[in-house]
Parts: sequence; structure tokens; C-alpha cells
Amino acid sequence: MAKQEKTAITPTRDEDYSEWYQEAVRLSDMADRSPVRGCMVIKPWGYALWENIVRELDDMFKDTGVKNAYFPLFIPLSFLEKEAEHVEGFAKECAVVTHHRLEKNAEGGLVPAGELTEPLVVRPTSETIIGDSFSKWITSYRDLPLLINQWANVVRWEMRTRIFLRTSEFLWQEGHTAHATSKEAVERTRMMLDIYAKLAEECLAMPVIKGRKSASERFPGAADTLCIEAMMQDKKALQAGTSHFLGQNFAKASEIKFHSAEGAEEYAWTTSWGASTRLIGGIVMTHGDDDGVILPPRVASAHVVLLPIIKKPEDKAAVMTFTENLAKELRGQFYHHRKIRVEIDDRDSGAKGWDWIKKGIPLRVEIGPRDIAADSVFAGRRDKAHKDKTSFKRADFVQNITKILDEIQTNLFERALTFREKNTIVINENKEFYQYFTPQHQEKPEIHGGFSMSHWCGNAQCEAKIKEDLSVTIRCIPFEGESGKGKCVCCGKPADKQVVFAKAY
Repeated sequence: MAKQEKTAITPTRDEDYSEWYQEAVRLSDMADRSPVRGCMVIKPWGYALWENIVRELDDMFKDTGVKNAYFPLFIPLSFLEKEAEHVEGFAKECAVVTHHRLEKNAEGGLVPAGELTEPLVVRPTSETIIGDSFSKWITSYRDLPLLINQWANVVRWEMRTRIFLRTSEFLWQEGHTAHATSKEAVERTRMMLDIYAKLAEECLAMPVIKGRKSASERFPGAADTLCIEAMMQDKKALQAGTSHFLGQNFAKASEIKFHSAEGAEEYAWTTSWGASTRLIGGIVMTHGDDDGVILPPRVASAHVVLLPIIKKPEDKAAVMTFTENLAKELRGQFYHHRKIRVEIDDRDSGAKGWDWIKKGIPLRVEIGPRDIAADSVFAGRRDKAHKDKTSFKRADFVQNITKILDEIQTNLFERALTFREKNTIVINENKEFYQYFTPQHQEKPEIHGGFSMSHWCGNAQCEAKIKEDLSVTIRCIPFEGESGKGKCVCCGKPADKQVVFAKAY
């Protein structure tokens, strides 16, 4: 019997995927739990990853004319009540402030003092508060389109939380636009979804399916919701970004009106769109292995770590001089429009190589006296086995580092795409569909199907029955792929749309 390879993460993905994820995040040093229930502390390694995602998205937004602004964290309760479907959709997740000031009680403790005239909701999303500003800023068709984005934190009082994937407070961006016509707003809705897909595939190396949400899965109050869906390594879906056509619903609720070129008073057509720190969880679950996190080079917190190997005190000066000069050469280069980020870890620790493997840095470079004598470096790629290392002449490594990083980026995307294609099947029969999504092992209930491309008649009752029976939802109605007529996988009635069914985060 072959000896089982030791892994840095215990348990492995196959043994307990959920626990593996928690350990991978913890050991990567990206985030930690907070003393506040359901919240997280994002540590420097994780925040650097988020900053790079922000930079990519922010540039793409601004290329389309979007400008950044900031709006209040607190939203008057009456604002949410203006749009009935919206408040109903978020009511259970709202954190509410009812008092201001603290004062000492008889025992010397602190208690809330003055009660607010109107309760304030801690921002779960900002359509209503931004709508109030839009109603003041827009008076004429000449003020349109108005294209605004804010980078902010939001609070949704989740009952079951998981770092990055679902926390009570998280970071995100939310874009809000107003337009003179429905056509313009619909085009903007699709444009922003395409930006999210570009970020996911070109920067995060995460293949996604673009599509439309069913009516029951739409954003509360939206006329239409578009989304991108990605497959994680446990074959569940992760919604990685959404873009909403709000019609005139929120414009009417917030009185966002303008005078048209003909002089008529009309309501604006609005959109909203967002992506969050859940993308970091998506990176971990898409690319990670049993040794930890693997970061795509285009958004990685750093690109390369230099690991000086010093076994004798007399070697230290030469090794560190070589290391620092190499770092300077590498930092002078650009990869994907940002400078190459280099870490130097000169700790006297035999475990430092494993620490960087768990952190997911794309390249690890060992430098010892023999390497210096040969003017070489010894490099390991994170997308390959930890023992798989290659010797490079120093000049060749410096010259080819961007090419190596591109190879890692491409390899990660192709690997994830192959996995999704392997675990996506077409199912047209009800019995086969139920078998596909029924756990196959009592000990491991997470072992189930992946993505099922199946026909759906459009009836909300069929959708609800599948969700109740199997905890499987319609992730999206794809823009591309097989369509045509078929039979609904639930009721067997004629259906003309094929949708993506999956279990999801």
C-alpha cells in the first residue's frame, strides 16, 4: 500500500470540504474571527488581495464613465419602507439602531440613553439612501445618465456565517445609475455584468456562467437580475457578482424625476450592481489544494517570495546581498499593469517554505550559497507539487518572470474550467435529476451532483418544489448554451428554456 502524502491542511478537501476551507483561510493568514458575532478581521495578506481586486474593478468601472462617491452608513427606516418588496426582502437581515448616547446606570455600567426619533438601519444596501440623493441631483435629461459607485461596508445580520463567504459585515462595491430610457438602463445592467465576468475569468482565473435569475431569485424590488455563477471544488455554485435592472420601481419610491427634451416630467430608469469580499472565498474554493490557498498571480497579495537559505553565519552577508539585489531587479518590473510585489523571508525557520505554500504565493525562490556560486535561483510554482522545483539562471528568471506568472494564471483558469465541464451534465428526466442531487454517502452528505443543465417550464411551483426537496436552486438562465424545446425536469410539461440547477453557497 502506497504511503499517503502528508498535506499541510487537515482535514483534506475530500475528508471535510467545509472544515478544509476554514483551515485554509486560517493558515493562509488572510483573516481571523472577530469578537463581534459573525464578523471578521481581514489581515494584511487578505486585505492586499482585496485591494488588488478593488483596483481591477475600479479601473474597469471608470473606463465606462462611472465616478466614485460615498453615502451614509445609516438609513432612516422610512426610506426602506418606500419600496415594499425591497424592505420585505431585507427585513430579516437588518441591524437597527434605536438609541443614541450612553450613560452610566446605578451599578456603574453603561446603558443606552436617548431614543432616536426614527430608527436607523445599518446599511444592508443603499438603493434607498442613494435614491434620495439622486432625486435632488437630477432635474433634467441633461443630468443623465448619472453613473455612481461607492466602495463601502454593509451589514446583513446572518444567522450562519463563514469567513469571506457569508459574514454579518463585509466589504463591497455597489454601483447605482440613473438613465433617461429603459434601453440605456438595460444596456448598463448587461455592461456591468460583463465587467464582473471579465474580472472573474481574466483576473481571478475563475470560469463563470453569465445569465439571468428566475423571478424568485431576483434582487428584492428589481425588474430583472443578471448574475455570474462559478463552480467551487465541492461542486456547489457561488454567485460571484450581480447586476440589477430596477426599472422605475426605485425611481418612483424615491421620486427620481427629470424633464425630458420635450418638457415632459418622467421617472428615471435605474440600475444597481455589486461584488464583495466573497470573491476571496471564491478564489480559495476554486483554486486551493490540500496544502492551502493558491492565489492567481494577477490579483495575488504578492507575486514572489525570496527565501534565503543560511546554514552558516559566514554565508549570511553574501546570501542577503544577492537576495536584496534580486528583489530590487524584480520590483523594477511590471506584471499586468502593477509592479511585481516581492516578499523576503529571512527567518531562521525550516517551516517558512510551507508557510508560503499555505499562503498561496505564486512563486517561491530559494537562495543559498550554491545558488549564488552558480548565479542561479531555485524556484517552485504554487500551481505545481511542492517538491517540483526548477533551477534558473538568475538573469533568465528575472527576464522570464512575467511569462512564468502568466503560465500560472492560465493553468489555474484551465484547471478550473476543466473541473466545471467535468461536473456539468445535461439531465432531462426527473428520477435521474433527483438521484444526481441526492447525497450518495451518509457519512459525507456533501457528495452530490455538480451543475445540471435541465429544462424548466417557468412555473415557480416547480422551482420551489425542487428547492424544498433537494436544496437545489436555479442558479441562472444562461445567456449562452443549449436551449430549444424540452420537458420540465420537475413536472414534465413542455419547456423552452434550459437553466443551471445546483446547490449553492
